Amino acid sequence: MTPQLFNTTIASPLGPLLIVANEQKLLGVWMDRQKHFGRGITFNDLTNKTNTITHKTQIWIKAYFAGQNPDLKTLPLAPAGTTFQQQVWQILTQIPYGQTWTYRQIAQKLGKYQYSQAVGQAVGHNPIAIIIPCHRVISSQGRLTGYAGGLERKKWLLDHEQKTKLILSISNN
Repeated sequence: MTPQLFNTTIASPLGPLLIVANEQKLLGVWMDRQKHFGRGITFNDLTNKTNTITHKTQIWIKAYFAGQNPDLKTLPLAPAGTTFQQQVWQILTQIPYGQTWTYRQIAQKLGKYQYSQAVGQAVGHNPIAIIIPCHRVISSQGRLTGYAGGLERKKWLLDHEQKTKLILSISNN
């Protein structure tokens, strides 16, 4: 028997976001028309029922778009992927808010210096958009490259974090 999935769609400045969870963990957050949508989840699996996890995720996402830096540790994440993808996604969660790392830096953190392209593939298949911050990864030349949600959304997210980071630093002084 397939475990029950819970889901909800919320509005965001980037368009609708689909949140999918099981009884214990967040499985995905996808943007409208995002590449690699669903990670094996079909529309027939969706129940349009919510639970505590989908509710907590909504609160987290709303706080993020309101210019806060919500704590990632408040959400139980369970992105489905290979062992290598899991390792890459774990490193993505370490990129500080408002900062960017390169694919090469992530490959180096994995101890796999020549795996920048494989890192890029793993980043692109991240099923928990925004929360696992794949938008914070750029090319070694500092260019915005590859984002499953579209480069215009990646740019918006990075700009949003830079503006928020500036406002937070001014208000703390």
